[in-house]
Amino acid sequence: MSGTNPFASSKNRLRVKRRSRPYTAGSDDEDYDEDCLDTIPLMCGDSFEMDDENDRLVKERRRRRSQYRSIGYFLSEGWINLCTGCFCKLFSKCRRNRALKPRTVYIGMARGAPEKHPRNVIRNQKYSIISFIPKVLFDQFSIFLNLYFLVMALSQLIPAVRVGYLYTYWAPLGFVLFVTMVREAIDDWRRYRRDKEANSQMYRRLTRDGFNKVPSSDIQVGDLILVDKNQRVPADMVFLRTTEQNGTCFVRTDQMDGETDWKLRLAVQTTQRLPNNVDILDITANVYAEKPQKDIYNFVGTFTRTDGSTVEDSLSVENTLWANTVVASGTALGVVVYTGCETRSVMNTSQPHSKIGTVDLEINTLTKLLFSAVIILSLLMMILKGFGGPWYRYLFRFILLFSYIIPISLRVNLDMGKAWYSWVIQRDKDMPGTTVRTTTIPEELGRITYLLSDKTGTLTQNEMIFKKLHLGTVSYSTDTADEIMSHLKTAYSQQQQGSTPSATPTRASGPVRRTVVTRVFEAVRAIALCHNVTPVYEEGANGDVANSPEADQHSQQLVSYQASSPDEVALVAWTESVGLTLLSRDLSSMQLRTPTGVCVNYTILQVFPFTSEAKRMGIILKEEETGEIIFYLKGADAVMQTIVQYNDWLEEECGNMAREGLRTLVVAKKVLTEEQYQDFESRYNQAKLSLQDRSARVQGVVESLEREMELLCMTGVEDRLQDNVRPTLELLRNAGIKVWMLTGDKLETAICIAKSSKLVSRTHDVHVLNRVTDRGQAHLELNALRRKNDAALVISGDSLQVCLKYYEHEFVELACLCPAVVVCRCSPTQKADIVKLLKSHTGKRTCAIGDGGNDVSMIQAADAGVGIVGKEGKQASLAADFSITQFSHLGRLLLVHGRNSYKRSASLSQFVIHRGLIITTMQVVFCSIFYFASVNLFPGFLIVGYATVYTMYPVFSLVLDKDVSPEIAMTYPELYKDLTKGRSLSFKTFFIWVLISIYQGGIIMYGALLLFEEEFIHVVSITFSALILTELLMVGLTVRTWHWLMVVAQIFSLGVYIASLAFFKDYFDSAFLQTWDFIWKVLVITCVSCIPLYVLKYLRKRFSPPVYSKLTP
Repeated sequence: MSGTNPFASSKNRLRVKRRSRPYTAGSDDEDYDEDCLDTIPLMCGDSFEMDDENDRLVKERRRRRSQYRSIGYFLSEGWINLCTGCFCKLFSKCRRNRALKPRTVYIGMARGAPEKHPRNVIRNQKYSIISFIPKVLFDQFSIFLNLYFLVMALSQLIPAVRVGYLYTYWAPLGFVLFVTMVREAIDDWRRYRRDKEANSQMYRRLTRDGFNKVPSSDIQVGDLILVDKNQRVPADMVFLRTTEQNGTCFVRTDQMDGETDWKLRLAVQTTQRLPNNVDILDITANVYAEKPQKDIYNFVGTFTRTDGSTVEDSLSVENTLWANTVVASGTALGVVVYTGCETRSVMNTSQPHSKIGTVDLEINTLTKLLFSAVIILSLLMMILKGFGGPWYRYLFRFILLFSYIIPISLRVNLDMGKAWYSWVIQRDKDMPGTTVRTTTIPEELGRITYLLSDKTGTLTQNEMIFKKLHLGTVSYSTDTADEIMSHLKTAYSQQQQGSTPSATPTRASGPVRRTVVTRVFEAVRAIALCHNVTPVYEEGANGDVANSPEADQHSQQLVSYQASSPDEVALVAWTESVGLTLLSRDLSSMQLRTPTGVCVNYTILQVFPFTSEAKRMGIILKEEETGEIIFYLKGADAVMQTIVQYNDWLEEECGNMAREGLRTLVVAKKVLTEEQYQDFESRYNQAKLSLQDRSARVQGVVESLEREMELLCMTGVEDRLQDNVRPTLELLRNAGIKVWMLTGDKLETAICIAKSSKLVSRTHDVHVLNRVTDRGQAHLELNALRRKNDAALVISGDSLQVCLKYYEHEFVELACLCPAVVVCRCSPTQKADIVKLLKSHTGKRTCAIGDGGNDVSMIQAADAGVGIVGKEGKQASLAADFSITQFSHLGRLLLVHGRNSYKRSASLSQFVIHRGLIITTMQVVFCSIFYFASVNLFPGFLIVGYATVYTMYPVFSLVLDKDVSPEIAMTYPELYKDLTKGRSLSFKTFFIWVLISIYQGGIIMYGALLLFEEEFIHVVSITFSALILTELLMVGLTVRTWHWLMVVAQIFSLGVYIASLAFFKDYFDSAFLQTWDFIWKVLVITCVSCIPLYVLKYLRKRFSPPVYSKLTP
């Protein structure tokens, strides 16, 4: 590229930096073109700010890199990460993971060198018996808060620095560790039981002695395993034989790729032609399989038989049975090629990890800040006291005295609060069947910015329903099916009487205007014939079925349709409902039963399957009775408009159906003469034998037929949505949550569901990113996306991979600006990678929701994973943090329970910190007045009582508080936007509580000393009593909505304290407590410490009320 770049002068454009990569040989021109790409600016903004108003304590991940080199980071948690990294590297070196490589599996009489392969076991456990205690302790003490308490507790074993009783330090720490260990043990035991159930499933293995039953865990590479109908495939296998006569079977892959379409699998022809299964043991053959990899859509292998003449068959993904798929028809015999961790399903599943909530990270940050305050206060006291004598001992005693600033009850209260939130979620009557499987992160539900959703089974019900048939001048729906049945009976009755309604008469002047009967007949027959559907019959209860004619047998049996597309199943099921039934189909023939009971046979001459590039499928049939050859074609309206004859209604009606959320297909036909077909067949076979550009030549020959075809009809099929999906998505959108749909389905299907579910609103354009394969195409497409304003993005998984390879940051920036993003043809690993990408680039909280096994990796990678118990099983539900029964429950889960959990945890944690700050302030004042003596102000028992029985219940009752009612939270979802900014627990709110604590602690301590008269024990009585009353009143100041249990907690705690005054005579002077002197001093000090705060709260509520104060449901 030469000359001046027209975009170079733009100040807001970003110059693309070239990524370093290994040099590859190529022409100078190609290298020059690559260099030129680096000089073309990708039109992105200079910054990547997602939200200006952010008060969160945890920095965004992309801004935290600089702190990794700081000394503070190393002293706080860097040394832990360093030790962990060194241990993992050492462990990996010792373990020496075996490199993945291709293998040859021998069958029958063939023999080869033995190879070691992993066991075929499923293991989702996090611990073993040996590693349980070390791992749990390591995880717990990697948190700064717990490590701090451990050091403080260990220091009390040294008599010289002991400042209290051992139980005041060890009991709370032991309680926290015990609760954590019990919770982790229960969760891991449940995982062990699920793994054991899966590993102990029995299968039949073919041996010389017949079939032997073996558990799934004992299956090895090279075993011949027979899988029955509706049984899960235990390992990755090559498909050798089936009981189906045509050598094919269908498998359900919903747990693998999320698609409920049944996939057709082909048995190896060499083994399928053997008389029976046992004969496989007498042949000499081998299977070559590529090295294990994640790609579930491709497979490269060969089957070679060497006894006699060598026969070699190429193997593709159509000859495989992947683990975790389910055989849907007949039985399948296969040879195992991959086991255990080398199977496709395991390689596409990420290992679960412990999730830590944002609130816990923010508390950890505040803990470090408080620890710094303890060190500074202790050093200040030593400076004022002087460094004479054993100063280090005094310094450590000061650190211990001020350690109450970080109360260990904080962890206890937060863990108990999380358990309470989880219990409330499960007891919500508006969300029946909801289960909380991870009780450590309920607050994350109140901080979600991105929701990543699966399509099939999550937004939809996996039910395709035929809705509309349009013939141009007349339209039929399910309500008018009786008219179609009447027209079909009329047409077939005329055909039996000698008339031929199926013919296509022509005149010299142009086409004949057809009657409605003929047009309906042609359209319905085309729908019944143009597909890849195979009927599968199950014998009914009638025992005389076998003695009946074949057509009668079919009428007395239960039928289910199998196809690679649910749309085709819905269309064929509809033709059956109007009287034209598909009786049978194999590779070369098809049979229909007409409404008059006559069976019509067709010979299948050619089938052109659907591809994402062609966006259409076709079939050439020959009716055996009349000899008529017909070419049927159906596909997307955008493609078919250029193929069919001119018309004035197709484009308009397609738009109307799309607005109704229907998936449209245009159906056309062309009658061929015998000579025309023979000419086509000759050219078609010749194109298939060409060695160069085979696919292009084959497509060109097929396209020679696709000209001036007769438009028959247009169909509309509805993929039924889950209940209340549209209002739920609108609710989430209004709450500021951006929804991304990640699906393994086709592009057209994904766009249709995005529109019908209102994921993409009517005001938004849809920008489909064209398929890209290299850096230059990705550059151009991203520039085109940048020019789109407020357009939803639709991209395929392959194109996404290319864009992320070269322009990761730029793509994420552009995608995050889109109102919605749809990723189609997305593998399970890609789903998880997208979640991690959003987390690392934006620093926002993500939530993933799905219902299939292919969604597990995405669910586990997200900050909050939600699983739906659906038709695809419970795998996603069991792996998720939260399990719900309907997608519509997600709105209440986030907006109500997420809000309450976050707000309550923020209030609870800050109040517990305030409780420690105020008593530390009093201790500092006491030490500074009494000549910097490192002695306790209150005895150890009073300190323990202060944090437990005296204030625990009122403080913990804050978990019942709520700022708005559930009705208001659901009516005004915009309130949720404020939660993502982290303002409820921020440095601002923290320092406000610090100031309140310093003020109240100083007032209580200086007030008591000012009113001090005789004995020191009176100071303890006054200050401690005022402290208890202040804390109880501060709980009332914090509460926004009173609950009757809060009042009970306040009265109970006050009563317990008053009762304890009469029993602890060693700590209190009972005679002084009965005097008015004690009472008025305590009341005055308490009023001075609390009344100004109540006045400030009233003024703020009066002149600066919260936004939700005037809202009504």
